[in-house]
Amino acid sequence: MREIFKRIEEDNTEVYIETDMSAYGYSERYAWLFSVFIKFDEKDATQHDFEEFLETKESLIIAIEHDEKAKYVGSRVLDGWNEMYFYADDSKELNTTVAKMLSNSGYIYESSVVKDTKWDFPYKHLIPSELELAHIQSEKIIFLLEEEGDVLETPRVVEHYISFQTPTQKNKFINTLNLDGFSFKDEISSEDFEHGIALIKEHAVTRDEVNKVVENLFEAVKKEQGYYEGWSTVLVNGDNQL
Repeated sequence: MREIFKRIEEDNTEVYIETDMSAYGYSERYAWLFSVFIKFDEKDATQHDFEEFLETKESLIIAIEHDEKAKYVGSRVLDGWNEMYFYADDSKELNTTVAKMLSNSGYIYESSVVKDTKWDFPYKHLIPSELELAHIQSEKIIFLLEEEGDVLETPRVVEHYISFQTPTQKNKFINTLNLDGFSFKDEISSEDFEHGIALIKEHAVTRDEVNKVVENLFEAVKKEQGYYEGWSTVLVNGDNQL
């Protein structure tokens, strides 16, 4: 399953990352990190060029993964380059496969292979953090709301879910709750939320507003060793609240 998210690195560089969350079950099998960098600047590309590039990218992934020779783990878009990363069980023939696919494509490209038995690179550069995962889930909800014609700028009650490892942590958080605009709704008990609670706050669900609210709540929750589990809300369509 692939996920896409944006990361701001320490030097304030903005990087768009695609990661295959299913790839990490292969870490004991594949020991070679194979990288393919393709020059392609989406900002200057037409829709046709972009679609053509995506087709080339997917074809390359299929070719390199053929006969389970390797596993695609993700890519990074940075400074006009699309950096694609694979792990392979053998370093042989990988460059030949890429050359067959790209030598006549018109793209500028380069490739390299290094040994990385610990999979250090993806764990540091491709796997989303806990907060980044929260933003990924937010984006999915916002996308669904947009598909239903939601007016994202309209404030509405939004439920935010938190879980803790122990009831003591949960009760301490509830008793000391002091977050602007948030109020306690109820406790949640299930397989996923054994010591969970729901908080409510009225706010818009635009991307900027959701990101700000989630990040503020996430920071407060982590101080109490809790876990931010996501949010839900009602659909607001024009003048009607559904």
